[in-house]
Amino acid sequence: LKSVTDFILIAGYHSHTETTLRYLQDALHGISRNIHLFLPYRHNQSISQIPKIHSLFHYIECIKELGSADNSDTEVSEATH
Repeated sequence: LKSVTDFILIAGYHSHTETTLRYLQDALHGISRNIHLFLPYRHNQSISQIPKIHSLFHYIECIKELGSADNSDTEVSEATH
């Protein structure tokens, strides 16, 4: 849970440096190591079809290309509910 919280807080920074992106990568590694803990709560025992989880793995690349994600939202993935 700490890695998820760290990721959310760091991703929301107004600007990023190589250091903050490294912190974000560390948080992402923590999420990856512990994602199996969420499987018992999934009806199909898979996290591969959760767009919000999948999108986490693209944040660093997008921040490098497009800048800070502090004003982004999940409107597109919310529409699929």
